[in-house]
Amino acid sequence: MKYARQTQEALDRLDQALAQLRGLISRGQNQEAIRFMEEGELKERFGELQNMITISQVGNIGARGTQNSRPL
Repeated sequence: MKYARQTQEALDRLDQALAQLRGLISRGQNQEAIRFMEEGELKERFGELQNMITISQVGNIGARGTQNSRPL
């Protein structure tokens, strides 16, 4: 349950960053938008989510967020 909550929170933060990016683009602030994607918040939010996914695959965490759980 904890993993699902954390993942949803990370997705929500990514969604907010994408909304900010859309705002920059619609205002014609293309250079700021590029920086936002390459160096700023959007890159950070994507990195957070990517790390969570990588850790969940490497850490051998089961569906309930416990170590070494297997289906019955």
